[in-house]
Amino acid sequence: MNWLSNFIRPKIRSIVGSKDVPDNLWQKCPSCEGMLFHRDLAENMNVCTHCGYHMKISISERLELMFDDGKYERMEIPTVPQDPLKFKDKKKYSDRLKDAQSKTGEKDAIIVALGVIGGNPTVVAAFNFAFMGGSMGAAVGEGLVRAAEIAVQKNAALIAVPASGGARMQEGMISLIQLPRTVIAVQMVKDAGLPYIVLLTDPTTGGVSASFAMLGDLHLAEPGCMIGFAGKRVIEETIREQLPAGFQTAEYCREHGMVDIVVARQDLKETLSRLLSLLMRRIVDDAPVGGPEGGRGKKPATSKSEALAAKVLSAGVAVAHPTINKAVIRQLDPANEDVVPVVGKNKRRARSASRA
Repeated sequence: MNWLSNFIRPKIRSIVGSKDVPDNLWQKCPSCEGMLFHRDLAENMNVCTHCGYHMKISISERLELMFDDGKYERMEIPTVPQDPLKFKDKKKYSDRLKDAQSKTGEKDAIIVALGVIGGNPTVVAAFNFAFMGGSMGAAVGEGLVRAAEIAVQKNAALIAVPASGGARMQEGMISLIQLPRTVIAVQMVKDAGLPYIVLLTDPTTGGVSASFAMLGDLHLAEPGCMIGFAGKRVIEETIREQLPAGFQTAEYCREHGMVDIVVARQDLKETLSRLLSLLMRRIVDDAPVGGPEGGRGKKPATSKSEALAAKVLSAGVAVAHPTINKAVIRQLDPANEDVVPVVGKNKRRARSASRA
């Protein structure tokens, strides 16, 4: 027995050689606990192939997913004083910032990017949850203000992508001041007549949800993401009642009017392109003129996107985005384009459009 283990086995190992197997080839889904091969997971945009659970993705992957051809330009954010309160708990705040910066390679928890989505100039202010839980301090507030200024300067739409636990406690009152600052920044974009869309991701809570994240012209959300102010456990202990199943999820918020569209990650780019084109009075796909052979004297064909845009316009949705009728927005899917309702004050506009 000794000659097998002491002589034969080492000889075989020296000939064959040992192969190092990476530890991250497989990942378990937090929802269904199914095993996912890393390549399949990456190809499916970090969405579980078994149950559709949306896992977190990096901020760079999210920006590449949103912009046309994955191309965008990062905007510089004005610097702010770090650790103005000289805060210290178990660890100095300045040390926490250095650790987060070395871990993520970013200066703070927000990135402002300028690019094109569906042919529409767009500014995206995206949170990086890996940087201290995406908490909002002075630098994040400055980034949102800068994003609004660029959107107005470039005549571009503004999209905020929060993923945050709320205000950054290490900055105290300075972090709370960012709430009204971001509200004013959002209003500046709306005053310029530009669309402001919020894509809610997991999680959107605290001071972020109490400020700019709930002021969008349209609220989109990823399936299953947590949206709220205080946590479920805190609310239950306060009111001493059991909260319903699915409370604070994107689907629950949609049913109760806080979210307009729950959109899967695979459909996000197409949905944003369609909405931005409608809000900025453009068409996603140009209709072919004169049929397949391009003959003259023929009436141009009407594409689905053109028909949808005309219906939405007649319903008063795209006339002025601050007065969007959100009951109509859920019908913007091409599969439901024949059921766009005409409501309230927009009936007169619809009649005049039909006469024309």
